[in-house]
Amino acid sequence: MAGPAAVVHSQAYTCDIGPHVFPVAKFRLTRERLMDDGVLAADGILEPVAATRDELLLVHTPGYLDDLEQLRWTERTTYSELPLEHDIVRAYILAAGGTTLAARQAMALGAAINLGGGFHHAGTDRAEGFCYINDLAVGIRVLQREGLVRRAAVVDLDVHQGNGTARVFEGDPSVFTFSIHQENNYPSPKARSSLDLGLADGTGDREYLARLGEALERVWAFAPELVLVQAGADPYADDQLGGLSLTLAGLEARDRAVLEGCARRGIPAAVTLGGGYARRVEDTVRIHAQTGRLVLALASTGRRPAAPAPGRA
Repeated sequence: MAGPAAVVHSQAYTCDIGPHVFPVAKFRLTRERLMDDGVLAADGILEPVAATRDELLLVHTPGYLDDLEQLRWTERTTYSELPLEHDIVRAYILAAGGTTLAARQAMALGAAINLGGGFHHAGTDRAEGFCYINDLAVGIRVLQREGLVRRAAVVDLDVHQGNGTARVFEGDPSVFTFSIHQENNYPSPKARSSLDLGLADGTGDREYLARLGEALERVWAFAPELVLVQAGADPYADDQLGGLSLTLAGLEARDRAVLEGCARRGIPAAVTLGGGYARRVEDTVRIHAQTGRLVLALASTGRRPAAPAPGRA
């Protein structure tokens, strides 16, 4: 590998879930977009290994993991809204390894991204909302166990509240969970994050960014040693499962607020892709790719990334 790698991805993230609103091909397509744009080379991509059962047990219960391993439909797995097959479960366990690896790379480089992950609805003993394994929580717990970080924060930018993450860390003073989301949307009822910011239907760029900036002051005040970012693309105005009205420019400004805010304070940031269900999958890929470009620029230079050329996300 020619230089430090800030991108984690596996082709095995793209598993066959059948006809579904969740475009799992976006993981591969985002990688290809970054490579086509000339900002990512093959030797700049790290291949993750699957999280071990011991690592998964830092977050999930033995009974729930047994259900997944044995492909059992139970009250713990039935709300995934996905098929329960070996390759699918394996992809989620691999994504947890990927987010952990991205967190390690962020500690070394300042910023890194897993082109996958962000499965924030999974709880300790429950699948939910297209999520089997909470990779965000696994990444934090592994690094805490190894003594690499003590205090961590999750900044969840998905249009849906990160209820699983909130429940995993509820009452834990070492982890600050912040979720900015559409209030009148899945899940219902909501969990309790350290800080929840539920926005009205149709909220656009200006109000979103103003309120995000205010809320991030609470994250910075917590003084995390690592931030895990769930950079969902679904606040986009044309998302099928969202009801906010952010533009491509607004989503880029959102990412800059978080990632450059971390960089200015010397806080490592590890990014995951999260949700994204635009009517045109190309739009979801553009959003994820512009997030990836920001991460790569920060990881390679530590300076403010340049704005994209006109006509390109």
